[in-house]
Amino acid sequence: MATTPRRPTNPKDAAEALFKPAKKVAAPAVERPAIPNTKELVSLKLDSDVLAFFQSDGPGWQDRINDTLRSAMKESTDRG
Repeated sequence: MATTPRRPTNPKDAAEALFKPAKKVAAPAVERPAIPNTKELVSLKLDSDVLAFFQSDGPGWQDRINDTLRSAMKESTDRG
């Protein structure tokens, strides 16, 4: 009965054994319920004059943009 050694005797085989691709097992998708009133970090391009307008009143400009967008969203659904 021929048995294979536990460790490769050939240096090339030993090196290749170290770099064998790992088997990737995808994690099962988890459905997460939406959490109300959470904020997401996004990158958004705005015209410089629009940004200057909201920033001119000082801190809280991001909340003011959010409030304006929410108002526009409500107006859009009210018309539809």
